[in-house]
Amino acid sequence: MTVHLSVRTVSLSVVAILVLGGLVWALLPAPVLVGLVAVQRGPLQVTVSAEGMTRVRNTWRVTAPVTGEAQRSPVHVGDAVRAGETVLAVIQPAEPPFLDARARRLAEASVTEAEAAVRLAEANLSRAESELSHFEAELDRSRALAERGTLAPTMLEDAEQAALSARAARDVAQSDLEMRRATLVRLEAQLEGPDAFAADSAGSCCVEIRAPRTGVVLDLADESARLVTAGDDLLTIGDPTDLEIRVDLLSNEAVGVTPGTPARIERWGGDTVLDAEVRQIEPSAFTRVSALGIEEQRVPLVLDILTPAEERTGLGDRYRVYVTLITWEAESVLQVPQSALFRAAGEWALFVEQDGRAAQRSVEVGHMSGDRAEILAGVDEGERVIAYPGSSVETGTRIEPREIVTDRP
Repeated sequence: MTVHLSVRTVSLSVVAILVLGGLVWALLPAPVLVGLVAVQRGPLQVTVSAEGMTRVRNTWRVTAPVTGEAQRSPVHVGDAVRAGETVLAVIQPAEPPFLDARARRLAEASVTEAEAAVRLAEANLSRAESELSHFEAELDRSRALAERGTLAPTMLEDAEQAALSARAARDVAQSDLEMRRATLVRLEAQLEGPDAFAADSAGSCCVEIRAPRTGVVLDLADESARLVTAGDDLLTIGDPTDLEIRVDLLSNEAVGVTPGTPARIERWGGDTVLDAEVRQIEPSAFTRVSALGIEEQRVPLVLDILTPAEERTGLGDRYRVYVTLITWEAESVLQVPQSALFRAAGEWALFVEQDGRAAQRSVEVGHMSGDRAEILAGVDEGERVIAYPGSSVETGTRIEPREIVTDRP
């Protein structure tokens, strides 16, 4: 009987212990499922991406050197031209405009006035020539008398002076007549209309503009004949294979870019990635309003395309491309995903897996690019950190790996 009670007691004790242990286990918090990522070394690049546009490096804008009527363009967009040979434009004198009724009456009155002035000048010239003939005859008689000693020297001098004055008056009258005739011609020209121009245009001289350099016509202001003034744009020529890229970068991103910064040109329409580098960074930014209505300060950058032209066939002037600038890179960098980092007490921190539990650790972060971050101090290679730690994770929390990433993305 005693032995039977001892076995029963032991059995009850074991059952009680198991039940108590089960209760304790049930009351313990369940492990939190987390994604674990291994800290690794590998290459890292800090990049800046932006949209850019291609443009011909050197363009020549041809303008009208004189005011006149440009004939229909002998060249078209896409035509090849040769320096000094290809005629790009022909400009002839412009036709005179039509006169309205009032302007024509004023012009006719001016012509009538000028004709009267010419007749008056002719009469004055005739009178001046008559006076000159009279005073020259008087001078001849005075000289003959002076030679015989019957005329005082002072009277001979008066005769010579009178002849000189008459000759000067004749010259003045002649010049006045020429001026009046020229005025008449000018005023008569104001009455001429387009019909008079058409009769004289056959003998008019035209201005031919030839290509200043060899290239291709990139843009044509207007193909049709039209009236142009001196300085008006006619067309633009250049070499479509000699391209550069303009990128308007945010000013805070442009600070890290220097001349010579390498770049990749992607999504330009071809299957390959083109190589480029920054040639110029303009010193002043400009304001541009984004699609969301936010004012942005943008800095223009100019990039040279390093890939040969034969490997980027089809890429032309003013094509849209996507540029990735490499502002920093290293071959071996200790790095973690940015999703593992968070701010704690003003410092960067992350959770490290230690014996199945989460342990918060402060780290020193260097460069960041995309979804990766450089770690300068705080963790070692091979340790596993928690990616996307939620509010349920804190120091000492039991964790269970949901995903372990050991290779670099």
